Amino acid sequence: MFDVDAYLQRIGWAGQAPGPDLDTLRTLHKQHLMTLPYNVEGQGFANGVHLVDVDEDEVFRAGIMEGLGGTCFQLNRLFFRLLSELGYEVSLLAASTAEGRENFGTEIEHMFIRAVVDGEQWLVDVGYPGPSYLEPLRVSDEVQTQYGCQYRLVRKDDEGGEAIALQRRGRVTRWGTVYTFRLQARQWHDWKELEDRARAHHATAAPDDGQGTLCGRTFADGQAVLKGRRLLVVRDGRERVRTVVDDAEHRRLVTALLTGDPDPAGLA
Repeated sequence: MFDVDAYLQRIGWAGQAPGPDLDTLRTLHKQHLMTLPYNVEGQGFANGVHLVDVDEDEVFRAGIMEGLGGTCFQLNRLFFRLLSELGYEVSLLAASTAEGRENFGTEIEHMFIRAVVDGEQWLVDVGYPGPSYLEPLRVSDEVQTQYGCQYRLVRKDDEGGEAIALQRRGRVTRWGTVYTFRLQARQWHDWKELEDRARAHHATAAPDDGQGTLCGRTFADGQAVLKGRRLLVVRDGRERVRTVVDDAEHRRLVTALLTGDPDPAGLA
């Protein structure tokens, strides 16, 4: 089922398969984010929690070709495979978020990618709900700007060695940590502990009234994230946050984020 040409066409790449250069990586990264949503429902928990042993062909069919999207364990996993097929030098990285540490107690949580292009390391992530970077970030000490937002990597030493906090700020907001990681290449099985803890967490989770919603969509100049009832929209570095109280509006916003059909009242 996995098909490089079909994948490229799905995310808007016209023509033959490209070579592994930086401009192409930037284009593929942003096009991927704009085409395929972050969709926690795409994780497919109906048949249990599977983060490590997954059917990549089925994920490709549903998440990519049918446009259902998914989480980092689908989107970054498939993008990793695509970049590998295109000749990029890539490895998996693991990150932790404040919420993930609280729920699962492990630093091997979020899955994303490191790409090496012309001797430089780049962070690649098409599986984070946002707000985060729309194009790859260079692994360096400089502040990098994308679409009105700034990003920096803050290094710190702890008992496990050097850790790096990826931080972001908008035009009028303070620096905040997106996630923390180490530049240590990972293997799929490194996420087994998280899979086991997520299964236990999912088994005891109670149904809710939309509070468990988590989906995101990238636009040309920003992102929108709906987490529970909280909607955050970032456009050109300017952020707007509000609580969605009305159930019908909440459903419309979920549909708009997952399908890419903009809702002028909520996402514009």
